[in-house]
Amino acid sequence: MNLDTDIKILAAGMENALRERRRDLHRYPEPGWAEFRTASVVITRLKELGCEVEFGRAVIDESERTCVPEESFLAERQKTAQSEGASAVLLAEMSGGYTGVVATLATGRPGKTVALRFDMDCVDVTEAADLEHRPYREGFASRHQGFMHACGHDGHTCVGLGVAEVLMKLKDKLSGKIKFIFQPCEEKASGARAMVAKGVVDDADYVIGMHFFMPAIGFLAYEVQNILFVSGINADFKGVASHAGGVPEKGKNALLAASTAALNLHAIARHSGGGSRINVGILNAGTGRNVVPATAHMEFETRGVTAEVNAFMREQACRIIKGAAAMYDVDVDITPVFGAPGGTNSAELATKIRDTATRLKIFDQVTNRFNMCGSEDFTCFMQRLQQMGKQAAFIVFGASPAAVNHNERFDFDEHAMVLAVELLSVTAADLASK
Repeated sequence: MNLDTDIKILAAGMENALRERRRDLHRYPEPGWAEFRTASVVITRLKELGCEVEFGRAVIDESERTCVPEESFLAERQKTAQSEGASAVLLAEMSGGYTGVVATLATGRPGKTVALRFDMDCVDVTEAADLEHRPYREGFASRHQGFMHACGHDGHTCVGLGVAEVLMKLKDKLSGKIKFIFQPCEEKASGARAMVAKGVVDDADYVIGMHFFMPAIGFLAYEVQNILFVSGINADFKGVASHAGGVPEKGKNALLAASTAALNLHAIARHSGGGSRINVGILNAGTGRNVVPATAHMEFETRGVTAEVNAFMREQACRIIKGAAAMYDVDVDITPVFGAPGGTNSAELATKIRDTATRLKIFDQVTNRFNMCGSEDFTCFMQRLQQMGKQAAFIVFGASPAAVNHNERFDFDEHAMVLAVELLSVTAADLASK
């Protein structure tokens, strides 16, 4: 049998295991920098397979971490992870939220180095709890209130472990080196930057990222378009508290300033340079019904198809926020929190992925046209390699989701994991042998 056939048989044979692992991870979603149990599962399995494994501070540049939760939150999530089966020894080495993992399959034979990246974190969403929702009906819905795998990262993690298993079993038939990167904190566009700064892909000739998305299962896009530049920003308004009935004129209302800003942010003019996005995702204000609100906290993001468009959105947003603060005579602090560049696939690598997918004949539709109009911090890996004259690509697998990504009813056709394992395994083996 040739390598393609070997991989197909192994991928098909692990479908039940992939499903069981995905449902296990789905029950225990973990947010960015707190993926303690998930990373423990990943490390344990990779070591069982015989991979060389690095994790924790060895693969994360501390100075480049952003959006890191409070120490008390991390400590509580670490304690929860241990109660849910995570290794105490591994958890100790990830303490503080150093939850990245990198495994290497080194064949010892000449060839290229191929890096595959898989994200592990969840979304801040409370999962649907009714019988219409399959995870709830079949007993694998989130057990962590306020957190849910609503973007398929549980599936991505399982695909990564599946590819590692397939290729380790075929190690004697491979050349070169393959790296498996399991990344924390993608949802807040922070994890990739910290791993890139640590140099985890500097030795790679290729890096490939993937995502399950809206099209039906059997769809593959090898040239994803419009991966948007993104900036995450916080704004903290500070006014003056006062009795709302007795002396309201003595107060300075931070809530009204923040609300005015939020409404007007969504009125920013569109840009002729291309698509843009803005979203106020969090707005908290005030302390009591009868108190003029003295504080308000806003978290929002801007996106743009180019750096110029995103900069325009960001600058206009800051101008509006400052103007709203001035209207209500309150102070405001604007704090950039995170950012990720846009990206475009390397043409040669995209073509190789297309040719491999066509050869395997496992997809109903293979296309170069998928207008993502979202952001992905995989672009940090992409940018790093392309700046070094190497190649990168981000691909989308259709997974027939039950609802859009980041919705409380998100779920996907788990057979998509088998297709992803097969394509990525064959692609990595082919590229490494060149």
